[in-house]
Amino acid sequence: MIRTNELVKVFRTDEVETTALNKVNLEISNGEFVAIMGPSGCGKSTLLNIVGLLDNPTSGELWFNDTEVSKYSERQRTNMRKANIGFVFQSFNLIDELTVFENVELPLLYLNVPSSERKKKVEEVLGKMKIGHRAKHFPQQLSGGQQQRVAIARAVVTKPKLILADEPTGNLDSANGEEVMNLLGHLNEEGTTIVMVTHSPSDAEKAHRIVQLFDGHIVTENVKKLL
Repeated sequence: MIRTNELVKVFRTDEVETTALNKVNLEISNGEFVAIMGPSGCGKSTLLNIVGLLDNPTSGELWFNDTEVSKYSERQRTNMRKANIGFVFQSFNLIDELTVFENVELPLLYLNVPSSERKKKVEEVLGKMKIGHRAKHFPQQLSGGQQQRVAIARAVVTKPKLILADEPTGNLDSANGEEVMNLLGHLNEEGTTIVMVTHSPSDAEKAHRIVQLFDGHIVTENVKKLL
């Protein structure tokens, strides 16, 4: 599904040049659950942003479903993201002014899904995430664990091929964190590819493979279990 070849990302200001990724080579297959770990500032989130088509690399190649996309324009990246990728963030990134239902419905609006079909899809995914009883509530009326379940529902309502999760349990207590990891694990068992950035060794243990980054390089890859 994903392949990077000598991927480099350099951030430049007038006075400073920082290499966030330095010749990263990584392959992620359909149906994998991959955890990316490493100290703060090692390039984890930068790699996730490039894989998620939120940014382009400075050099190197990024292949997504057998298409080389590293030079895509912002519009091309947006169109590919909408059709293929769901995001789950540490800070939930829900819109406070919208209800739970409306937050989850947003990606379907962007894809111009008809109203009746949107309603069916949103109700289905909210039920799957066991948050349907909160459909008319606003994010600030929910606990952190409930907000993250809504965020996951929003990420999967379009049935994307890939979910990218950036510290998905970072703002949760251990019980809610475990619940969120179980949800991600279940989605993976159903065939969704998941790439997760995490500082948590226990969360990483749920993945098939752990990729360790340090100073923009992949230093180790540890396969946890057979796919």
